[in-house]
Order: sequence, then C-alpha cells, then structure tokens
Amino acid sequence: MHRITDTISIDDAELSETFVRSSGPGGQNVNKVSSAVQLRFDVRHSPSLPNDVALRLMRLAGKRLTKDGVIVIIAQSHRAQERNRADARERLYELIREAATPPVPRRPTRPTRASKERRIESKKRRATTKGLRRAKPQQD
Repeated sequence: MHRITDTISIDDAELSETFVRSSGPGGQNVNKVSSAVQLRFDVRHSPSLPNDVALRLMRLAGKRLTKDGVIVIIAQSHRAQERNRADARERLYELIREAATPPVPRRPTRPTRASKERRIESKKRRATTKGLRRAKPQQD
C-alpha cells in the first residue's frame, strides 16, 4: 500500500509496470537494456479512489489517459530502471494528490462604485471624441 494522502492509499496490485527500451542517445546501453518504464493505473475501476477524485484525475491526466480510463505514464529520463520506476510512481502520486484537493468555489463579486464611474466616464469621453468627428449639417 502506498499512502498518497491522509485518506487515499493505493495498493501495488492496482499498478501495472512494463519495461521497454528507452529512446534517444545512449550508445550500446540503450540497445540492450529495457530501462524505460510504462506505468499503468486504471482510474475507472480503482476501488481506492473516491468518485469525485477519480473524475478530477481523469480531467487532469489529459493525453496520458486512454479511452478505457487507464493512465499511462512513461519514465525514461534516467539510465537505471529503478530510478525510472520511482520517477513514474512519484509522477502518478503527484497527479493524484493534485486531483485530491477540491477546487475552491468561485465567489461572485461585484464591480466597485469607482470602477463603474471610471467606465461611464471613459464611455462619455469616447462618445464626445466620436461626436466631434461627425460632419455638421450645412445650412444655407
């Protein structure tokens, strides 16, 4: 069990890891060692996550979320497989922590009296400027 917040813990069985070869430079090592990690976590069917956290997590995941509701995190920045595993897990846990904090509800505010007066004054100034540009009717 991995404790993410005070109320959320995730079991190791819910995480699935596959090891693949990293892309990019690395010489002979990159061609023979599968050090990159693909971490998969099924958000839709996870019993550990409350429903509202799961919904926020799916929204936060963006392109890392598959159509089946599985988050896929790829870590390949380190040469060592263990460091990539730790990196992938920490990135997932950070995403879950972010989803676990509920959004602060917006409190509607009103414009101040001074801001209303400034707005009206600028409208009057603009109207006056435009009025001066109009051609006056000619009288004979």
